[in-house]
Amino acid sequence: MEQFNTVVALIGVVIIVASLLSNALDRTGIPLSAVFLALGAILGPYGLGLLDIGIDSPALRVLATLGLALVLFSDAVTTELIDIRTNWRLLIRLLGPGTLVPAAVTAVAGWLLLGLSPAAAALIGAALASTDAILLRRVLVSPAVPSTVRLALRLESGMNDIVLLPIVILAMTVLATEGLPTGARMAKSALSLLLLGPAIGAAVGWFGVTALTSVRSRGVVRRDYEALYALALAFIAYAAAESAGGSGFVAAFAAGLTVGAQDVELCDCFLEYGEATSLMLLLLTFVAFGTSLIWTGFGVIDMRTLAFAAIALTVRTFVLFALLPRKVPAADRRLIALLGPRGISSLLLSLLPVFEGMPGAERLFTITCLVVLLSILLHGTGMAILLRNRALPEVVADAPGAERVPGPGVSDALAPVPERISIEEFRRIEAEGESVVLADVRTERSYRADPRRATGALRLNPDDPVRAATALRLPRDATLVLFCA
Repeated sequence: MEQFNTVVALIGVVIIVASLLSNALDRTGIPLSAVFLALGAILGPYGLGLLDIGIDSPALRVLATLGLALVLFSDAVTTELIDIRTNWRLLIRLLGPGTLVPAAVTAVAGWLLLGLSPAAAALIGAALASTDAILLRRVLVSPAVPSTVRLALRLESGMNDIVLLPIVILAMTVLATEGLPTGARMAKSALSLLLLGPAIGAAVGWFGVTALTSVRSRGVVRRDYEALYALALAFIAYAAAESAGGSGFVAAFAAGLTVGAQDVELCDCFLEYGEATSLMLLLLTFVAFGTSLIWTGFGVIDMRTLAFAAIALTVRTFVLFALLPRKVPAADRRLIALLGPRGISSLLLSLLPVFEGMPGAERLFTITCLVVLLSILLHGTGMAILLRNRALPEVVADAPGAERVPGPGVSDALAPVPERISIEEFRRIEAEGESVVLADVRTERSYRADPRRATGALRLNPDDPVRAATALRLPRDATLVLFCA
């Protein structure tokens, strides 16, 4: 009972800390994962001794399973199809050689330096080739980072897990047989990965969105519950596929892609609320790792593991810098190549063989912990410096009757009471020669999915409007007309 109460209290602590520190961490660029690993260390046996989640803990298995399913579902549902269609050549480079070559080089390094079997080396190579979206979260939403960089990193971190997961599962199939598996066993694994899992996931996503659309048309579904509905589809897809003998993780990804393709409104809702719920679960997973597990990585430090870690953390940089199109500016190519942190996805992928009780799996997980710790230190520090150096100037404005609301990276921002304006009124003000600015403030997904643009409208990102307005040099005395639909 005491352990249960501690876990419940921990959930509350994670939510409170994430909420209170969100703006401060955005300003500094310090990754959330580092903060919550530190929180886990404070609560764990090396700190206050309130919590110790071991590798055989049922709670860890639940957190890791749900966490990986949500990572894959979130990656899929937030991937914009218009980005895939317009940047498919870049995507092929990122998910093809940009993902597989680093995984292969890391696997060879594991085989030669660490004495791993080919299957174990392939498994850890795939796990450590995963680019972590949680560590990149601040970079992906920062207007100070070039849009080309953000697009490339969003596509890579959002989709490379589904390329690497089959390698992990097939390597586990080989490890389970302690040798080369039979053709029938490999065919069954391939069938569950490439056909059964995707089919079940797509079916769950399609039926889920169809049912929601039918009920929504009657006006009986609250918007915040639609986000919870999206999370439920991820879990149902996972459970249905696993029960049928398929891969639940591939099914969760397929369900996310189907939802994203069918229902833009649900995706926006998921971005607003459901993604925050997913983030809380993943941060809780970081706390669980931080109590004691991740620090076991320090116990395997020697010259060979450090050399392996150096290869695992740098090979992607060299590969991507060579592969990215030359039309991308050299400075942007360097940023894309350098910003490849390893984090929660690598840890979760390397835990899968541990949960199956495979021989040598704990060693693979411990080595992964070391690489992730070094990545958080190196990439986290680099991203913090990058964001601080590229921060836009703060804006201080004053006007009678305006309400001051603090925003990320802004000391004071005006928030006047919004007023509705008709098209006729807008045209009248414009005809009278007054300074008027028309701004498109639709959500990023809605804006990118709709090719229609208002003539003369400026794009103003609703996530960070003051910085966007500052960058566009909007006049302060102008009438600002906003539209979101």
